[in-house]
Amino acid sequence: MNERLVVAIGGNATHPENIRGTTAEQEEIAGRAARSLRPVIEASPEIVITHGNGPVVGKILLRQYYAREHIPPMRLDVCVAHSQGGIGHLLMQGLEDELVRAESDRRVACIITRVEVHEDDPAFQHPTKPIGPFFSAQEAEELHKSLGWHMVEDAGRGWRYVVPSPRPRRILELELIASLASQGIAVIAAGGGGIPMVKRADGSYAGIPAVVDKDLTSALLASELGAGTLMILTAVERVAIHFGKPKQRALEKVTAGELEAFSAEGHFAAGSMGPKVKAALNFIAAGGKRAIIAHLDQAADALAGKAGTHVVAG
Repeated sequence: MNERLVVAIGGNATHPENIRGTTAEQEEIAGRAARSLRPVIEASPEIVITHGNGPVVGKILLRQYYAREHIPPMRLDVCVAHSQGGIGHLLMQGLEDELVRAESDRRVACIITRVEVHEDDPAFQHPTKPIGPFFSAQEAEELHKSLGWHMVEDAGRGWRYVVPSPRPRRILELELIASLASQGIAVIAAGGGGIPMVKRADGSYAGIPAVVDKDLTSALLASELGAGTLMILTAVERVAIHFGKPKQRALEKVTAGELEAFSAEGHFAAGSMGPKVKAALNFIAAGGKRAIIAHLDQAADALAGKAGTHVVAG
């Protein structure tokens, strides 16, 4: 391969929801992700890796809830920054260890990444992205009063904190990320969708409470870097239509036009495959050659065209 590659992995690559969340557990899971990613790094002269932060940022918020009477809570964009640093550390160490074992001279760097959003984005008037655990109605009322959290009931399972999820507009650390990648360094960047920032009238930036969608930021980053391929790694082997029904069919190679038509028909849920499909379509529309959606464990095979769903122009 002689092209730049962006790989997006989910938050479950370091912190699946079925673990307690100890450091040892997270290190072990990050190590598994690193073993899947090592051959991809070795095959890619220039690679940037992004990651989700869903379970981690939720636990950061939960710690704030329990410590609220003793420690002032952090603004949400700062929580995202904390999750970037923690997850980035685990992934960087896991990848470095794997590369050393393979006697590779490739190095890994983690960049705390800010993403510009617009203050007038409709998401700020209509927060819809749930993060963190479920609470009782009484707890939700207390959180609303004490921390100002906007709480909504989620499918009868309890109440959750919902936050704005504005559209990413620009990657502020783009030049630094590109420079490191061009030197052959595997770069971890834009964790959790990036730290949301708004531009002030004087040209400076301010953090704003929000969470940006990781897949949409990954597509934007891949486009701005001029990457040829965007690979989104998740917990399913391929995108499917009629999911969970007798007519379920996995998609191996699909054009952007075909995938957009399937999306318009309602095949991809907003809380699962929908953002990944939208990110793939955004990337192809911006001139990308190929978008891949595949299982993390099959990353190398997916890059080689032997696994996953491959989206191309057309």
